Amino acid sequence: MARNREPSCRQCRREGMKLFLKGDRCYADKCAFERRAYGPGQHGQRRKRKLSDYGTQLREKQRAKQMYGILEKQFRTYFHMADRMKGITGENLILFLERRLDNMVYRMGFARSRSEARQLVKHNHFLVNGKKANIPSMLLRQGDAVVLRDGSRKVQYIVESLEAVERRGVPEWLMLEKDKFQAKVMAYPTRDQLGIPIQEQLIVELYSK
Repeated sequence: MARNREPSCRQCRREGMKLFLKGDRCYADKCAFERRAYGPGQHGQRRKRKLSDYGTQLREKQRAKQMYGILEKQFRTYFHMADRMKGITGENLILFLERRLDNMVYRMGFARSRSEARQLVKHNHFLVNGKKANIPSMLLRQGDAVVLRDGSRKVQYIVESLEAVERRGVPEWLMLEKDKFQAKVMAYPTRDQLGIPIQEQLIVELYSK
């Protein structure tokens, strides 16, 4: 399956913001973006050139894709789905990205990053509403319950992630029962609740050309 193999910290430095791709390391002093907050490569410290409107829109799309770990074809599919829905297209797009199973596993605290959550999902560690779920792009709905399988409850990095969940916090639209290794989607989040540093209107403008 195609995926972005570029080093995670390099992606953050190129976008000029933390994308939180490496879990706990992004919160530590070792974070590469904190230590070298300039672009990667030989000419990364040169003064930044002013981007055109198209360049600004393109960079915003790239940030969103890299943050959620999605390639172009699937991202464009989400945009077309969002465009056909009622409401604001940009907010619909962000909601589709947030509803992905791998993102929800990360938000619920079972994984330290979205890439780790995606791997856990593909390795059959979770049940959704009592059924096996190993497709990272599966879209969860309000009321869906995600449960860690019995045989996975002693996996070290899952346990460590749950122990650190207080520091990262669990969004208010999710309910985590840590002692039962399960979580539930209580509601769909509003745009204000998400707080992600993405200007989705720029993405809409790019795809609408």
